[in-house]
Parts: sequence; structure tokens; C-alpha cells
Amino acid sequence: MEINGLPLHALVVHAAVVFGPVAALAGILYAVVPRWRDRLRWPLVALAAVALVSIWVAYLSGESLEEANPTFYTDPARAELLDTHESRANLLRFSITGFAVLAFVAAWLHTRSGTTRIALGVLVAGTAVLSLVYTVLTGEAGAQMKWAGYQS
Repeated sequence: MEINGLPLHALVVHAAVVFGPVAALAGILYAVVPRWRDRLRWPLVALAAVALVSIWVAYLSGESLEEANPTFYTDPARAELLDTHESRANLLRFSITGFAVLAFVAAWLHTRSGTTRIALGVLVAGTAVLSLVYTVLTGEAGAQMKWAGYQS
């Protein structure tokens, strides 16, 4: 799919690389700064939802882009970079899905205390860190793939 001549993937990855890390940082703050939990609960849910949608749309549009341009990846070096990008994108889509689900559950069970709150905090923070790391690694692999061989 294209918008004004640009592949959808090239447009939506910008939302993914912005909202993924911002949502992850909100999740980490929600988990580790108890006095901010009340204020961060709904922004965390909104950011996690936008990150989830944008990363899944980026993933699906990337699959579509690859199918539409099979000759772009015939260069062995670029094909290897594509494999790296795809494998990291697979891990990212699952980590962001887990993070978003846990963020929604944490918001729903926000008033709970004790073990439930601690367990949810640890899980939210852990999946947030995982999502943050894989957003960076996936984006870096995609940029390396796209710009391989170009010099300024």
C-alpha cells in the first residue's frame, strides 16, 4: 500500500519508533515510581495502545513491502540485513503485545496492593524494557538494510 507514492511502511515506522519507546518509558516509570502511578495509568494505556497498533501496522506493511519488491533483496548482504530486521520485528511485535496487555491489566487492577501490584509492576517494567530494546534494534536493522551501500 502506498500513500502519495510512499510505501505505508516508510510512513508508519516513524510512529512505531516514537510511540514504542515513549510507551515503554511510561511503563517503566509507572512501575518504578509509585507516586506517579495514578497520573500515569491512563496515559500508559493510551501510549501502549498506539504503540501496539503502530508496531503491528509497521510489521504487516513491511511484509507487504517485501512481497511487492522481491528484487530489492537479491543482494546477499541486503538479504542478510533483511533477515535480521525481520527476526527482530517478530520479537518486537510479541514483546509489544505482551507489554500492552500487561499495561491494560495493570491499569485495570490499579487499586490492588501487595503481591499483585509488585508482580504487575515487575512484568510491566520487564516487557517495557524488552519492547524498548527491540524497537531500537529493529529500527537500526531496518535503517542498515535500507541505507546499505549509500554514502553521503
